[in-house]
Amino acid sequence: MLTSEELERYARHIVLREVGGQGQAALKAAKVLVIGAGGLGAPALMYLAAAGVGTLGVVDDDTVSLSNLQRQIIHATPDIGRLKTQSAADTIHALNPHVAFVTHETRLDASNAMEMIGGYDIVVDGSDNFTTRYLVSDACYLARKTLVAGALGIFDASLTTVRAHEKNADGEFNPTYRCLFPEAPPPGTIPTCEEAGLVGAFGGVLGSMMALEAIREIVGFGEGLVGRLLMIDARAMRFETLRYARDPANPLNGDHPTISDLSGHR
Repeated sequence: MLTSEELERYARHIVLREVGGQGQAALKAAKVLVIGAGGLGAPALMYLAAAGVGTLGVVDDDTVSLSNLQRQIIHATPDIGRLKTQSAADTIHALNPHVAFVTHETRLDASNAMEMIGGYDIVVDGSDNFTTRYLVSDACYLARKTLVAGALGIFDASLTTVRAHEKNADGEFNPTYRCLFPEAPPPGTIPTCEEAGLVGAFGGVLGSMMALEAIREIVGFGEGLVGRLLMIDARAMRFETLRYARDPANPLNGDHPTISDLSGHR
């Protein structure tokens, strides 16, 4: 049930035919985990909280630095030196006290991923490295959770949704993250944000779209990004979408799967 205060807070949602009271109630009942409170996680967390996601979790073991503030808008200058999870908690509570905000002040790894991810319905991955992305995607498959995965380059970005544990209308498993990216690029070939730089607003665009995709998954409207990769070119302001399919050779839900746990991750 939505309280009178919540009905007023979410009025612009509730008047939408695609959301309505039922959709808003679904948002209130949802549990979403965001990986990282950085350039992507910061805007995603704020829009998910503003939308009324009932339980919102974040996992991050980093502290706020001055150089973060150019793009990580959930933190402010007085937060420098604080844990990002605690800074984020204060911002979320001020934005929407109806949200139960859960902080995981640790680094996600093979020893804790299954337990942590298992407590949520949807995972929004805002991590900035392939090691974590593969860990999160494998854990989501094994835990049977929906994954919204975004990746940010200097002036390019991509977004997709993975429900590889489910089957499509033809009775075939949906593609995995490994169907899209079978192998990580060699170490050192992709420059870090610190090395290459980043326009802060671009992270805000993708992080907001990740929140929107999670909201669409929860409420159930529109055509989702399962089996589709949305690509953004910020130089040309161009958006393109390509379709990708399950690879029968992928090691998760392929014809001869080889991954049954996270023991292959360090």
